[in-house]
Amino acid sequence: MARYHTIDANTLDTEKPPGMIRKIARVAKRAGRTVVQKALLLFFAVRNPATPAWARRVIYGALAYLVLPLDAIPDFIPAVGFTDDLSVIVAALAAVAYYITPDVKQQADVAANRWFKQ
Repeated sequence: MARYHTIDANTLDTEKPPGMIRKIARVAKRAGRTVVQKALLLFFAVRNPATPAWARRVIYGALAYLVLPLDAIPDFIPAVGFTDDLSVIVAALAAVAYYITPDVKQQADVAANRWFKQ
């Protein structure tokens, strides 16, 4: 059981999700499962109190790049629009991989499965 606050993936469809989750949900269908799954890993890692401040800054930067409209490659371009977003998220995951615990992975899987109905 997690020692820190988690988001119940079962409520994400019926309630308005808070803050960053709402923004990730807004781009979820366009970005695809791969991008969203990795973004959720970062989201749940940043909520863990064991994640240090430097790692939180890396995570917030990567998630901001995903949800902000200014990108190196605009998101509206079919097939390649989210490749730069994915690259930034993967780089952030590599930097903070130590803080992606099994509990964080499980929470991200549950949320992604709920959003993508698997």
